[in-house]
Amino acid sequence: MADAKPAPGFEEGLKGASEKLAEFREDRGFLKRAQHWLHQTPSAVPMIVLVVALIVFGLWSENFFKVTTLSTILQQIAIVGILGCAQSIVVLTAGIDLSVGAIAVFSSVLMGQMSFRYGVPAELSIAIGLCLGTAMGAVNGLLIAYMRLPPFIATLGTWQILLASNFIFSANETIRSSDISEQAPALRYWGNTVPSEAPPGELKVLYAVFLMIVLVAIMAYVLRSTAWGRHVYAVGDDPEAAALAGVSTKKVLVSVYALAGLFCAIAGWVMIGRFGSVSPTASTGQLGNIQSITAVVIGGISLFGGRGSIVGMFFGALIVGVFEMGLRLVGTDPQWTFFLIGVLIIFAVAVDQWIRKASA
Repeated sequence: MADAKPAPGFEEGLKGASEKLAEFREDRGFLKRAQHWLHQTPSAVPMIVLVVALIVFGLWSENFFKVTTLSTILQQIAIVGILGCAQSIVVLTAGIDLSVGAIAVFSSVLMGQMSFRYGVPAELSIAIGLCLGTAMGAVNGLLIAYMRLPPFIATLGTWQILLASNFIFSANETIRSSDISEQAPALRYWGNTVPSEAPPGELKVLYAVFLMIVLVAIMAYVLRSTAWGRHVYAVGDDPEAAALAGVSTKKVLVSVYALAGLFCAIAGWVMIGRFGSVSPTASTGQLGNIQSITAVVIGGISLFGGRGSIVGMFFGALIVGVFEMGLRLVGTDPQWTFFLIGVLIIFAVAVDQWIRKASA
């Protein structure tokens, strides 16, 4: 009987086999690729909506692309854009600030009353108002970071407190534009235009518009290119993971709300120049919160935190301004503005939910 041949070894059996590791291939269609692109470029959706709105209203109204119209849109969104900077950094931490409008109005009243009631030089009054606005924001941050109050509840409470304090401190007194121009012109500095004198129909832009653009540009760089900016995104995305990575989440939250308070105080200073007077009953106190949140949501910043761009917020503010001006020029009922903005808000949140699936 012949000897049986030995079985081939394990290594011999693997000769000629592929040495590649297991691969998982996913066929991505157009929608999937678009979803991932939008996830990586959160400001793309508001930019597309803005371009479409400009084209539609430009074709609908022959007066829409006049320089005076575009200048008016920019001037109208100056205050909202600055408040939007405050709201953006808060929402990026998965928070919300319902007190931004109240801080802005109260800061403007403090600046005005310091100058006219207490005789403080206007420049010093402005500095005091900016510092107090920052302090108001820091109080919000302390309540949220150290007392662990939900941002909605904490800022809802401070909104009521600050509005009441605004009326009590000012005694409902309005400081007139003529008095400000004569005695404290620095208070209305951002209401000046470039050029200061121009014939009708020529482009005139408020200093406040340049201030808004500069603030947006600075914050876009800070959020994208500094350690603090990365910490803001990390806290909004996953605060527990950020803490484990060494981020002081409480200090980040306090700094975010304090900076938001400073932006609100700057918006209050701009209000004096934009409206020409100091009034404790300015509509920004009640509407500033909603307007800033609208710009943030339409601008593609996720209400769940950790995703979005402050440039998108700027596009969102522009979209609101374009809709308001465009519908006014074509002579439609003003209520259509609120209707369409409401549709845009729902659309923006729905798109955000869809885009978030790309990271799941």
